Amino acid sequence: MENTGNEIINGIRLLLDGLNGPVVVVPHSNPDGDAIGAAFGLARVLKNAGFAVSIVSPNDYPTFLSWLEGDIEIVNFLKSRSVAESRLRASRLMFCVDFNEIDRVDEMKDALAAYSGKKVLIDHHPFPKDFCDWMVSEPTYSSTAELVYDVVDALGLGQFWDKQAAEAIYTGIMTDTGSFSHNTSRPNLYRVLTGLMTFGIDTEAVHERVYHNFSAHRLQLLGYCLAEKLVVLPEFRTAYISITRDELKKYNFVPGDTEGFVNYPLSINNIVFSALFIEKDGWVKASFRSKGSFPANAFSEAHFGGGGHLNAAGGEAKLTLMETLEKFTQLLPDYLHQLESAN
Repeated sequence: MENTGNEIINGIRLLLDGLNGPVVVVPHSNPDGDAIGAAFGLARVLKNAGFAVSIVSPNDYPTFLSWLEGDIEIVNFLKSRSVAESRLRASRLMFCVDFNEIDRVDEMKDALAAYSGKKVLIDHHPFPKDFCDWMVSEPTYSSTAELVYDVVDALGLGQFWDKQAAEAIYTGIMTDTGSFSHNTSRPNLYRVLTGLMTFGIDTEAVHERVYHNFSAHRLQLLGYCLAEKLVVLPEFRTAYISITRDELKKYNFVPGDTEGFVNYPLSINNIVFSALFIEKDGWVKASFRSKGSFPANAFSEAHFGGGGHLNAAGGEAKLTLMETLEKFTQLLPDYLHQLESAN
């Protein structure tokens, strides 16, 4: 861990050693595989170490990840606000995983800001904001799940790993690297994977549960998007997909159904920038992916109030879907040189 010195690790260790009360683990809003995997993996280790621990998620997480739950309670803040607030009040220590600014928890923002206990950040996104007491921020890591593995060992809790925790961490790494297709060049990743394998996890079964566990409606939605909603702009080496609320309803959308959709346009020859726009109630969710040197994160931060990694970012627009698409396409000429030169 390049940015995390002994002072930070010792500070977190002292918090755990002197803790008098439960621990709560919080992922970001609309949590993906990395957020949920990191949260469940960390929570399981803490539970094995004797701590009372629960997970409070700002809203729903994808159903294809529900097999990770085990005996760790997860509370949906949006659906069970009173229970979630009770868990937050009762806890004395919060781990914020896979997000680096308080706005990423949406409706839960005020509850986090008012939290009276200590907060610890564990995250791999660049440019973190200062909202936690202790911050473990390591942008070179493939995923927050990979980082959680090293943090657990640095805290001296390695003896509390088990198969269930290892499966959660492996799931987080697998999903955030696109089944090990990107962000996989650091040797440390393979050291962590080797460590996870010692707990007897069935990697093929994990892959099956994550990627072959969707509904027929999800597959139909994907087919519809690729056939009817894919727009290719070869002059800008860009392609995008947009989905309306009515289209989501038509295909019985549930959280997680559009996971990975943004990656498909990048399989087109000579396309280096891909976007997915999903219409919400009064706003539009934006996801961006890129190849090579094109900075999806800088593009998102500059124009869609978001951020992320060089090749994977997200954001939003307080516009209609049509206005958002117009804004996106009108921005592309300003990035023509970067798009043309992206390796």
